[in-house]
Amino acid sequence: MLQRKFDQIVKGYFPNAIDAKDTSIHYLGKMQLEHHIDVSKALMATSLCSDDINVPSTMFFNVLFGPFIMGGLGGLPFAGQTGMTAFAHHIPDDGSAFIFYGPHIGATLEGDLGKMYRPRQDHKGNSCGALMLALSRFQGGDYKPVLKEEDYQQMKLEESLLPYQERILASDNPEKAITEAAYEIIDKKVHEYLKDCKDEFHVDKVTLLGGIIINTDYGLDDYFDARNFEVIDVKSL
Repeated sequence: MLQRKFDQIVKGYFPNAIDAKDTSIHYLGKMQLEHHIDVSKALMATSLCSDDINVPSTMFFNVLFGPFIMGGLGGLPFAGQTGMTAFAHHIPDDGSAFIFYGPHIGATLEGDLGKMYRPRQDHKGNSCGALMLALSRFQGGDYKPVLKEEDYQQMKLEESLLPYQERILASDNPEKAITEAAYEIIDKKVHEYLKDCKDEFHVDKVTLLGGIIINTDYGLDDYFDARNFEVIDVKSL
């Protein structure tokens, strides 16, 4: 019953979102049947937010090797070119690479986007906390992040989002808008780093799956709104 209610709420915001576990089954099947990828030899890298809530979201973590973690706050691939190179060097012999990436956002049964009830907590909190913090600062007026060692990732995330600030604040749903902007940033950076490091890969195929994770309540399945699925011939980049 609750899952059906969440289905209505989530699809009101993300019409193409599907159950995250079904997402895993669907795309693992596509990799095997359509692209002839042996998933038993696939190493996964993630560029997801550091938030612990994202770990059980899909079945990829149960099936594939890894993950090699590239993402930090907000899901940005803070591991950069060095991380992409290291990932390339860790792929099994005659295997392939799979990169799963994107931001996340919570939803509640009350219809709140950007909020969720976390495991064993009675009060709802932010999800993604880093993105909602950035949003609250943008909404506070003339704000510019200052890079500092003590909070580097949050400041860098906010700096990356600054070009989208006007669009975010003009949106009818700024929580969704800042998440969409984060996806665009992550997608661009993953593609850039992959191209920059293409000579480090000793496999033919790299699979990318990017989108937005929508967190629900504890004990219920999350959702995933896929935005990009592609199997890339690395040598052609």
